[in-house]
Amino acid sequence: MLIDDVRTALEDIRPQLQADGGDIELISVDDNGKVLVKLTGACGSCPMATMTLKMGVEAHLVKTVPGVTEVVQA
Repeated sequence: MLIDDVRTALEDIRPQLQADGGDIELISVDDNGKVLVKLTGACGSCPMATMTLKMGVEAHLVKTVPGVTEVVQA
């Protein structure tokens, strides 16, 4: 299932977020491949969070999980 593949892919990048004092929580994946996440810890209040989300998390998920089209923050 798509949500299981997304969870697995998030585990690949979670250590990098945790190294900076943050983390990521998967909220949902819709039928169109839109992934809803919540950045937590230091990532939740970081001014670079949008860049991390798009250039890091979204780029990784789109590349590694067929069907993912977009990642947005809750």
